[in-house]
Amino acid sequence: MKKWIWTIASCFTVLVAGNAQAQVLSDMQQCLLDKMNTTNADTTIAEVRSQCEKQLRAAKKEEVVEVDAVEGEAGVLTKRIRSEQVTQFDPYVLTPHRRNYMLPIITSNNINREVYSGLQGYQQNLEDYEAKFQVSFKVPFNRESLLFENDRLFFGFTVQSWWQVYSNKISKPFRETNYMPEFFYATPTGWHPFGTNTGLVFGAEHLSNGSSQPLSRSWNRFYAQFVVEKGNFVFSVKPWIRLQEDPKTDPLQSSGDDNPNITDYVGDYEFTTAYSDGDFEYIFKLRHAIDTGRGSAELNWTFPIGGKFIGYTSIFTGYGESLIDYNHKQTRFGLGIALNNVL
Repeated sequence: MKKWIWTIASCFTVLVAGNAQAQVLSDMQQCLLDKMNTTNADTTIAEVRSQCEKQLRAAKKEEVVEVDAVEGEAGVLTKRIRSEQVTQFDPYVLTPHRRNYMLPIITSNNINREVYSGLQGYQQNLEDYEAKFQVSFKVPFNRESLLFENDRLFFGFTVQSWWQVYSNKISKPFRETNYMPEFFYATPTGWHPFGTNTGLVFGAEHLSNGSSQPLSRSWNRFYAQFVVEKGNFVFSVKPWIRLQEDPKTDPLQSSGDDNPNITDYVGDYEFTTAYSDGDFEYIFKLRHAIDTGRGSAELNWTFPIGGKFIGYTSIFTGYGESLIDYNHKQTRFGLGIALNNVL
């Protein structure tokens, strides 16, 4: 076995020996050479290579942490960002953006029936409980810093679906699906008041349910987000400005504003506070409309259940749980599983 490893390492050495004084063995080649003297004879070449890959990956992660050192102590959000940096350009890794989850059952004290009055059978046969899931990922554009050290430009995509899986009389339809592509730029500020870490995010989002009239809902917004991290806590405030559309002359025309008063219900900004101790995560979101006082409150928490899966619980009350419900007030409770935490 050691002879095979020596043969592979020797071949690599020959390839780089053309100018021996100017070149050195790559990290992988050096690792193979080192393993030659420590690996027992029963170890396969594949196992040796796997050991080297893990070793180099761990070394790369330590390097990222060292380069990304900040004045404040690294908190839960910084640790997530550093972990993502290790694999974010790996073609076989899809980096989560928001939480990815499945709620097999989510209840409502006031399901929105009126908006479906034009669809035969929907209004009277919708159930007050359904399933909900979310899929969310992001892709970075830049490896090197753009404007400030360790800044990043991303494309993100999030899909949410509400599935009337328990409605036997209307063939279990997907009641609503919301799509949100976005571009956003994130950068640390280098400001560390009271030992905190702070950052800024600027983004543009398009939100749509992809439906035809009269159920079509959509809007575009620009936002800025200020984030503060301290240990296990993260706080953020995210105001936004809606990009206005032309008014409709006919409610059934395809062009024009589907929901001109949406910010009067879903709000003008969002305040978030989050806590994570590694096993349990709690996130509280508050949205508020300055002119009308409407908005919503949402509390999510997760807990370990073993393996890849995380227990996930959600309580929502107010307006805008989905685009079709933007002006409909309700209280919802859901229980299910998640694949990742936010922190």
